[in-house]
Amino acid sequence: MELFFLCGFTFFILFVTFSLLALFSSTRETNGCCSNTRLPVGRTGLQFIGESLEFLSTGRNGHPQKFIYYRMAKYRSLVFKTSILGKPMAVFCGAAGNKFLFSNENKLVTAWWPDSVNKIFPSSMQTSSTEESKKMRKLLPNFLKPEALHRYVGMMDSIAQRHFETYWEGQSQVSMLPLAKNYTFWMANKVFLSMEEPEHVARLARPFNVLASGVISIPIDLPGTPFNRAIKALNMVRQELGAIIRRRKIDLAEQKASPTQDILSHMLLTCDENGKYMNEMDIADKILGLLIGGHDTATAAITFVVKYLAELPEIYHKVLKEQMEIAESKAPGELLNWEDIQKMKYSWNVACEVTRLAPPLQGAFREALDEFIYDGFAIPKGWKLYWSTHSTHRSPECFPEPKKFDPSRFEGNGPAPYTYVPFGGGPRMCPGKEYARLEIQVFMHHIIKRYKWEKLLPHENIIVDPIPIPGKGLQTRLFPQTTATA
Repeated sequence: MELFFLCGFTFFILFVTFSLLALFSSTRETNGCCSNTRLPVGRTGLQFIGESLEFLSTGRNGHPQKFIYYRMAKYRSLVFKTSILGKPMAVFCGAAGNKFLFSNENKLVTAWWPDSVNKIFPSSMQTSSTEESKKMRKLLPNFLKPEALHRYVGMMDSIAQRHFETYWEGQSQVSMLPLAKNYTFWMANKVFLSMEEPEHVARLARPFNVLASGVISIPIDLPGTPFNRAIKALNMVRQELGAIIRRRKIDLAEQKASPTQDILSHMLLTCDENGKYMNEMDIADKILGLLIGGHDTATAAITFVVKYLAELPEIYHKVLKEQMEIAESKAPGELLNWEDIQKMKYSWNVACEVTRLAPPLQGAFREALDEFIYDGFAIPKGWKLYWSTHSTHRSPECFPEPKKFDPSRFEGNGPAPYTYVPFGGGPRMCPGKEYARLEIQVFMHHIIKRYKWEKLLPHENIIVDPIPIPGKGLQTRLFPQTTATA
């Protein structure tokens, strides 16, 4: 009883503390708002909690769009106010809202991250997670722009072959989600760190998955909380990365490693405008950010490609036909190349339609740099802003019959600007978009030329927390392609 009382009392104190902090924060952030212009319509709910519980619960129930569309209909407005994560927030909806936020990046708005991100990555506390993100974008172009990705195709094909040989061959039944995580993490380690030994990758993957699940969480460092587990996992991952970084320094000094072989070498040898090089912790944190950014989103996209292809046999057979034509054009042992990727037009249209209906990125946060007026409403300086993929992806105005799976939406010029935004938009569009495209297409090529499959749980729940995942991991029965029925 004493333990229960202590826990209850502790959480009561935390609740009161956070409520008071949120009250003062809310008061401070709304001060200075133009008195002649009204705030967006909406409600902010209870202090600190706000509407966070409903925002999170609709996602946990697999319908994150309900939070957005209910309020759009209720307030009859494409911008409304709410309170999420203890912050007063304006939600921008529709293509016009996306265009406004994407076009005003670093002018009226800037990126904003929850406190848990800054606390888990202490090197970003020296500046801010926003500044760290800007630094990363300067480092990445040479490795992630389309022309630089040409040389990755064969390597990705080789990793994919090893992945399927190691984890799929001989299996009649698999859990798709963990296999997709394995594939994307293995690929990221190879591209960013030149690390491909399965045992080494698996050793790093275990604490990494715990860390990734706690990055976006309530920053309460108590035993058993996701944030607490993430902090512990971070220390393990950082030790592993530290050893890799120190080994690479030696290899570069002894010319056993190439200065241009991967992003790690580039970080070690690149200095800023003042001639200063990054220290090991900075590099470890940046590599971690890359691994997280290139892991969960691609994992979700690949998992849902498998889900939809299982549900839509006519789509599956069209993808199969395209991929088998490519496979049959290759000599024995010949790897995929850039030209092969360009032939996967229908397959990529399918992947785009999957990410329209099940976008890995549900939306993103911004912060108002100064007070501004949007659609007749005042947005105070310091307010947090949110845009949602679902406000356009599921809109009949943007996509006729939005619930219908139709890859032809992406033929020709494709969707109208600012309507299809699974990778964001504007200056902050995901720099790894083309990398993710390669990763997904290579996976589609390998799974479909090997297998036909079916879902074992036809009505498996989808959970969004914060990315969409099948609640039971998408249990799948495999049929080798040579024995698959037409």
